Amino acid sequence: MSDKGVGNVAKLYGYQKKIDMISPIPENRYRFQYLMFFLLVMLSFNAFPQSLEDISSINVDDLSDQQLQQLVERATQAGLSEAELLQMAQLRGVPTSEIDKLKERLNGMVLMDSYGSGNASKVNSRSPRRQLEFNEITQGIIPPQVDLENMPTDKLPYYGMDLFYNKTRRLTFEPNLNLATPRNYILGPGDEVNIDVYGQSETYYQTSITPEGQIILENIGPISVSGFSLEEATKVIQNRLSVFYKGLKGNNPNTFLQVNLGNIRTIKVNLVGEVRLPGTFTLSAFSNVFNALYAAGGPNVNGSMRNVKLIRNQKAIAEIDLYDFLNNGDQGVNVTLQDQDIILVPPYSARVSMEGAVKRPKVFEVKENETFADVLEFAGGFTDRAFQEKVGVTRMTAKEKAVSDVYNDQFSMFLVKGGDHYLIGEILDRYTNRVQVKGAVYRPGNYAFEQGLTLTKLIEKSEGLRGEAFSKRVTVLRTKEDLSTRLIQVDLGDIMKGISPDIPIIREDVVHVPSIYEIKEETYVKVSGEVLVPGTYAYAEDMTSEDLILMAGGLKESASKEDIEIARRATDQGGREYAEIIPVAMGEDLGLSDNPHALLPFDHLTVRRKTNFSFERMVKIDGQVQAPGNFAITQAEERISSLISRSGGLTDFAYPKGATLIRRTEFFKNQSEKVRNNNNLLNLLERLNRDNMEPTESQKQMIDRINKYLFGKNDSVEVELDLAVIEARERLLNDISASRDGINPIQLRETEAVAIDLVAIMANPGSKYDLILEEGDILSVPRKLQTVRLRGDVIYPTTIRHEDFRGLHYYINKAGGFNVRAKRKRTYVVYANGEVARTKNYIFFNAFPKVEPGSEIIVPTKGPRIPIRPGDFVGITTGLATLALVLTQIWN
Repeated sequence: MSDKGVGNVAKLYGYQKKIDMISPIPENRYRFQYLMFFLLVMLSFNAFPQSLEDISSINVDDLSDQQLQQLVERATQAGLSEAELLQMAQLRGVPTSEIDKLKERLNGMVLMDSYGSGNASKVNSRSPRRQLEFNEITQGIIPPQVDLENMPTDKLPYYGMDLFYNKTRRLTFEPNLNLATPRNYILGPGDEVNIDVYGQSETYYQTSITPEGQIILENIGPISVSGFSLEEATKVIQNRLSVFYKGLKGNNPNTFLQVNLGNIRTIKVNLVGEVRLPGTFTLSAFSNVFNALYAAGGPNVNGSMRNVKLIRNQKAIAEIDLYDFLNNGDQGVNVTLQDQDIILVPPYSARVSMEGAVKRPKVFEVKENETFADVLEFAGGFTDRAFQEKVGVTRMTAKEKAVSDVYNDQFSMFLVKGGDHYLIGEILDRYTNRVQVKGAVYRPGNYAFEQGLTLTKLIEKSEGLRGEAFSKRVTVLRTKEDLSTRLIQVDLGDIMKGISPDIPIIREDVVHVPSIYEIKEETYVKVSGEVLVPGTYAYAEDMTSEDLILMAGGLKESASKEDIEIARRATDQGGREYAEIIPVAMGEDLGLSDNPHALLPFDHLTVRRKTNFSFERMVKIDGQVQAPGNFAITQAEERISSLISRSGGLTDFAYPKGATLIRRTEFFKNQSEKVRNNNNLLNLLERLNRDNMEPTESQKQMIDRINKYLFGKNDSVEVELDLAVIEARERLLNDISASRDGINPIQLRETEAVAIDLVAIMANPGSKYDLILEEGDILSVPRKLQTVRLRGDVIYPTTIRHEDFRGLHYYINKAGGFNVRAKRKRTYVVYANGEVARTKNYIFFNAFPKVEPGSEIIVPTKGPRIPIRPGDFVGITTGLATLALVLTQIWN
């Protein structure tokens, strides 16, 4: 037919627009249409306020359905699916709450009219297939957190009961909407149909089936397709469209037709019987029996797992055995559901239980004519420790229980019966052919028993005796028939020499070859004192004192080679001597000597320190001296005046009367010599490792030695002993303080200030005022002070400028005077050098101390006033009256 003829036919039927679909269009017209489409899209983007670029500020509640539909259409035109749109929104910072709302709105809306007419178009902008009424489907599914059975579903004893309902894991059986549409799919109201016409003529329709079962195509009219399969509906639609597309007819058509399914409708399915949540469910039209059972939570504890029936049009069209899926992964006749189908889960017919050494010890549903082998397959088979020769079964008879044995050659013939309980035992925890060898052999362990096995042959199997084996007394522990034991002692040495006969070995014999070290005390020697690594060492025969010192890392610099002794355990039977002391003269180089001192087990070698040997002792001077800093004490009786002289003397701003000496107490936790030595070595190690140059061979060896000494196992108790002494003193003073009922408890300090008179020291060096320095002393010489501080029970405690020739009352008045509760007679002055001067009392007069610059005036308080209670007052008055009466009687 010519183009003109086609146009006349189209005019006759009133479908002038079809001319554009089947007549050729010039290329320029295509370009013009594309340009107009692009402009329309850009205008719509500008007109709609919520675009993909500013989606981060989206507010789902403010969007209408039309705006939301436009947003999804833009995403589709941009090549984005709904899932990708949600992901893009999340990446652009949209809150999770808004994304959840958007997802819910998208799932609940239809992007076109549910039952609208199909429009023809030359551009295929079809969206991915969607499931309609998704919210209604999800609302009907049983929530996993609800426990309808009031029991933990993950511990149900019934096999397969947690297939459709499990709190911790959900197997949804959700249908895949992206699969190719089955050609036998039955169309119904709500399904979306996509019709593609291609070839000589090209167009496509996208429409939905109306409740009347029709699709309405623009300019073509309604076509009834409900109740037809997709394949049958394709033929009906092709016959109708062939009136307008002549190329669809004939033996050699040039136009072709394809019908596919778009968005999926929902169907109503009824689940009855023994299910967790019976009722009517809204499901996808692609759903099958498994989807429906999942929605209802699956069969309940009384429901059958092996005879689920699918009823359609009052006829049972399928029976589904869920065990086929559980055991073989075969869904069987798991057919697609249709609207108003009924799924019936009847009560179970018979169940048996299996307990013991099987992989799935549960309760199983059985059918008629099934055997124990079938149930064993349901249970996953035996475990590795199962006794497979025989299985015990407890069976219910008409009156009582009965016990039977099923042997392994009867498994496939023994028919199971409802109520059977099968117990699969484990193999015995015993050996049929075991003997054991323990002790001083090269390969102790279990060995196979064989006829004619003797003691010497068993020793040969274990590859012989070790060097420390004590062969004079080897024991054989034998188990008798009544499971009692008997101990056999033999001399293995005589047997191996042929002096004594060999011993036969029987099953379960345990041979023990003792070691010589098992029958005597472990020997050792000790070294302590001035060695690098004191401690306990293993004893060796012919070991000398020099050997032990070398094993302990050698002597320290402080070691006295002339004062070394060995403490040896005494052998005095009378018990008067505890140890024998043996002096040792050590050579200069620890070399071999003509008369070495051999050690015996448990000897204790002690290396003492040189007389007056110690590390450098440091003191510190700071403040107003010419050269403040740290100084080493040069001699045992160096005094403060010497330290002042070595520091260059006092400056012009020094205040000698305020000089203070800070000295460590016996509670000062000082570092031991070992700790200080280790710190010095650590400093040396850091310096060697910090150098940028490659260390020399000698430096590498030094680094290895220091690392071995510092980070090896050096067991020394020197620091612990020092701390133990300090802790003992602290406990003693704490006990004394506690015995004073907590009044003015003794405060334990690591340092304390010593009051000195630096003026007298400088005037008379070496006098009694010139104290001898000790390690850790700190001499502080302040600048000349010009203030006086007032503390305690005065009106306004403050600091006041010092005035010459002013007494204590002057400064008290400057602070507002004494407070009401001030204990004036106890007022005392603390001078800058740490000395304390108290107020002296002479009958009715108080002699207050002199106030010097830098002093601190302390006014103590009388403490809180305790009021007299009425009872106390009555007691006092009664006592006074009694005393007065007694005195009156005496005078009379």
